[in-house]
Amino acid sequence: MSAARGELLVIGGGLVGLACAVRLQEAGWPTMVVDREDPVPAASLGNAGHIALEQAEPLASPATVRSAVRRHFAFGGALDLPLGKIRTWGPWALRFLAAATPARFAAGKRVLGGLMAEAGPAWRRLANDIGAERLYAESGHIVVWGSAQAAETGRAAWAGADIGTASFGDLEAEALDRLGARLKARPAGGIRFRGTGRIHDLPALHQRLRTAVTERGGVLLKGEATRLVFENGRVRVVLADGTRLAPELVLIAAGARSGRLMAGAGHKAPVIAERGYHLHDPDADWPEDLAPLVFEDRSLIVNRFRDGLRCSSFVEFARPETPPDPRKWARLRRHAAELGLPFGPEAREWMGARPTLPDYLPAIGRSRRASNLAYAFGHQHLGLTLAAVTGDLVAAMLSGRDPAVDLGPFDVERFNSSAN
Repeated sequence: MSAARGELLVIGGGLVGLACAVRLQEAGWPTMVVDREDPVPAASLGNAGHIALEQAEPLASPATVRSAVRRHFAFGGALDLPLGKIRTWGPWALRFLAAATPARFAAGKRVLGGLMAEAGPAWRRLANDIGAERLYAESGHIVVWGSAQAAETGRAAWAGADIGTASFGDLEAEALDRLGARLKARPAGGIRFRGTGRIHDLPALHQRLRTAVTERGGVLLKGEATRLVFENGRVRVVLADGTRLAPELVLIAAGARSGRLMAGAGHKAPVIAERGYHLHDPDADWPEDLAPLVFEDRSLIVNRFRDGLRCSSFVEFARPETPPDPRKWARLRRHAAELGLPFGPEAREWMGARPTLPDYLPAIGRSRRASNLAYAFGHQHLGLTLAAVTGDLVAAMLSGRDPAVDLGPFDVERFNSSAN
């Protein structure tokens, strides 16, 4: 089987892949999206629903390195580097440490900041264009702390951080009282961010994007792209059932699976599965108008979706296919009980893999090795936040227009240097 000449194949039907497909259809590319039919699509539907425009600094930073030990799961934190999986995360961690030097962090902050500045407007445009205005809201979010000392330290850290287009101020006493009435204890302090957003219904957004692709003439193909075949300077795509596709262009947007696919064209793309966990309770009693709530000293975010309440946490480095660690859900339940969050024993458990590169910057660009290959993956915690702007940038790049952001720093070839 061969795709029609002129067709563009997007590998990956998550939010990033679908946002790219919508914009590519609009730019005149006949587009096909191929993706597995997972019961629960990985990071796209399991995230916290937070449009995190305040996270304009890459996590590959000196501060992250300094705090790693105290944030480890063994000491009550959200970071887990399982010793038994060191062969998986060890080489990646060495690259991370190289990217976390002060000079490279400063460079990464400039690059990520430019991308984040475009992310909010891009989401407003995309939500409007696909008829999803009611699913997206610029609601801001709240950060709270359990002790006065943690509140003082945390507020000072945010005051010294680059938060891009967002802003924050002290959380009003009335809001703290309202939270106190909902929780076992009134938070000791908090701040309210403005300029950030949320998605009210992730499955509805996902379906709206799929519909938008087909409404614009695109095709959704069920299947799993397992490898690329590189011949004569071009790639063909092989699916799990043996089907071979030879489109005019291929865009890899396959999340944590992207690294293995890119290797088929000779690219080194050290993407790792940075796994997160959540609990979701459709019956939880929680105000729908309450903004996403971050318990920062517990590394926990709580958000009310239309279909229930969700609490999310953890940064666990492993392979995507590694079985979940039930201790993570047990600790989420303990946090919920200690805080007084209304998660019942039947709350659904979920684990998914964020696709993360060592410098915590995405890979967006065109291959220098295969003339018909492009890519957009590695968005780490910011896949939801950056999906819309990534779609805009990819469509501009592949249509011969100047992208709104210089894509040079996102070139995957940055990992072919011995220093990276």
